[in-house]
Amino acid sequence: MTYEQFANWYDYLMSDAPYDEWCTFVEEKAAKYGKGKTLLDLGCGTGELSIRLAQKGFAVTGIDLSEHMLAVAQAKAEENGLTIPFFQQDMRELNGFSPFDHIVCFCDSLNYLQTEKDVFETFQRVYAHLKDGGLFLFDVHSPFKIDHLFLGQGTFASNDEQVSYIWNCFPGEWKHSVEHDLTFFVKNENGTYERYDECHVQRTYEIDQYRKWLEEAGFHLLEICADFKNEPPSERSERIFFIAKK
Repeated sequence: MTYEQFANWYDYLMSDAPYDEWCTFVEEKAAKYGKGKTLLDLGCGTGELSIRLAQKGFAVTGIDLSEHMLAVAQAKAEENGLTIPFFQQDMRELNGFSPFDHIVCFCDSLNYLQTEKDVFETFQRVYAHLKDGGLFLFDVHSPFKIDHLFLGQGTFASNDEQVSYIWNCFPGEWKHSVEHDLTFFVKNENGTYERYDECHVQRTYEIDQYRKWLEEAGFHLLEICADFKNEPPSERSERIFFIAKK
C-alpha cells in the first residue's frame, strides 16, 4: 500500500467520510463506559478524526504507518492551533507509549491487516497500552459489505473536475477479502492530468471471530453495534462497531 501521492489528495477523496459521526460515537461511549481523556488514534491517516477529538477535549496521540499521511496530519493540527503528537508506527508493533484511557481505530483501518495473526497481535498490543478500565473502540467492514457490495458491484467510477477515478474490486486471496485496484487522474494547474495507480487489500472476519480474539487478548466485550446505530448488527449491516474494556 503506497501513500506518497495518495496522501496529497486523500482528504479531497474522503470529504464525505463520517468523521463527525465517529467523533460523536467516541464521545458517547467514553462518557458511558470510560474515564479520563488520554486517547490514541490508531491508523490516524491525515488526522481528521484526531483533530476533531482534540477539539472535544481529548488529549490525542496519533499513529500511522504512512509518514506522508502523518506530515499532512501534523500540518493540519498546527493550522488548527492544536498540539497533537503524531508518530510513524505499525499498530501490530505498538510500543513505547504510556497507557491510554482510550484507544480507537476507525475507518476500516483494521481491515488492512492481512492475517489473523496480525489482528490478534494488534489486539494484544492495544491491551498492553490501555490503563485498567480503558476502552478499545474500533470498526470493521462486515462480511456482507465485502462479499456483496464491493465484490457484488465490482466497479465504481467518478468523473470529477479535479480528481477522477476508476475503482475495480476483485476477490482477494482469503474468504471475506477484496483487492481494490484504483486508478486516479489528478488535474494539474496547466489543465493536463496525471495518472496514479493504487492497490489496496482489505480483509474482514465474522463477528464471532473478532469476539474470540478480543476475549483471548484479555478484553471484556461491552457492546457490538452497527452503522452508527445503537442496535445489534443485522445480516445487511455494513460497518460493525466493537466497544471493549480492559
